Amino acid sequence: MKAAVVTDFGKPLEIRDLPVPEPGPGQVLVKMEASGLCHTDIHAAHGDWPVKPRPPFVPGHEGVGPVTAVGAGVSADLVGRRVAVPWLGSSCGTCRYCVSGRQTLCEKQVNSGYSVDGCFAEYAVADAGGVVAVPDGVPSFDAAPLTCAGVTTYKAIKVARVTPAERVAVFGVGGLGHLALQYARLVGGFVTAVDLEPDKLGLAHRLGADEIVNARTHDPVEEIVRAGGADVAVVLAAAPTAFEQAYRSLNRGGRLVMVALPGDDAAISVPVFDTVLGGISVIGSIVGTRQDLAEVFALHAAGRTQVVAEPRRLEEVNDSFEEVLAGRAEARLVFEF
Repeated sequence: MKAAVVTDFGKPLEIRDLPVPEPGPGQVLVKMEASGLCHTDIHAAHGDWPVKPRPPFVPGHEGVGPVTAVGAGVSADLVGRRVAVPWLGSSCGTCRYCVSGRQTLCEKQVNSGYSVDGCFAEYAVADAGGVVAVPDGVPSFDAAPLTCAGVTTYKAIKVARVTPAERVAVFGVGGLGHLALQYARLVGGFVTAVDLEPDKLGLAHRLGADEIVNARTHDPVEEIVRAGGADVAVVLAAAPTAFEQAYRSLNRGGRLVMVALPGDDAAISVPVFDTVLGGISVIGSIVGTRQDLAEVFALHAAGRTQVVAEPRRLEEVNDSFEEVLAGRAEARLVFEF
C-alpha cells in the first residue's frame, strides 16, 4: 500500500510502499476513502509537543472508509461497513475516566497517527471498539474533517455550556473554526469570528457569523468589548497571543475554552484578581468521545452543518503541510484515495 511516512521530526514526509497491515485481535482493517489533514498531524511530524511520537510512523486521524477485514474476536458483520478512525483510537475502559464517559482523559489511551500508525495510507488498522459508523447521508469527504475538526469543536461548545443569545468569540476560522462557528449558532449563540486572513473571515461571514474581526488590522479585544464582550471565547488558533486576547475579551462570568495546542509547551498569564472577581472559568477541551462523534455525524446527515474542504492527493502531503502553515488553506484539506 501507499503511505506517507514521518521518518524524522521536521523532515519532509516520504511516500513509501508498505505491506498492507493485518488486523490483530480486536482490530479492523479499513480501506481509506478520505483522510483529513489536521494541524495535529503537522505537530506530530515536527515533534512539537512534550510527549512525542516515535518515527518512523504514519500520521492521520481523520480517516474514513469501509472495513475490509477483521481480527479475532471481531464480528464479521463489520466487513463492508463504512467507519471513521478518530484521534481517540482506544482507551483502557476501566479507569475512572472511561467508566464515567470521559474516555478522552484516559491516561492509557492510544491515539491514531501518533502512538500508532494512522490514516495517511491506503489502509489502516484500528481498534474495533474505537471506530465510529458513518451514516449513509454523510459522504466520506465530509466525514473525514468531522472525525476530528467537527467532534473537537462540537465538544468545545458543549463544555462551554453556551446558552441562547450568549456572545461567543471564535479565535481562528479554519478547519476547526468554521465548524465551531456553526455549532455555536446551532445552540443559539451570537458569534464573533476572529482571524488574520480576509478569506477566512469571508468564509465566517458566509457561514453566518454575526461579527467578524480582522486581528491583523484591529485589536480583537477592543472590538469584542466594544460590541458587548464575549460570554464564551473558544481558541482554535495555535498562537499564545490568541489565548491572551480571548481571555481579555470575556465578560464577567465568561468562559475561556482552550482547544488549540501551540508548540513549545506554551503558557499564558491568568490574572488571579480579575479571574476571581469576574467569575471567569478557564476550560481545557480535548477531542470528543465516540458518542460525540455520532452526534456530529447525525447533525451533518440532517443538513445542519456544512464542511468546507479541498481535495488533495497523498503525494501532495508536504505541499499541503505548507499550505496549512502559511494559512493558505481556507478550511480543511482532505486526501482522497
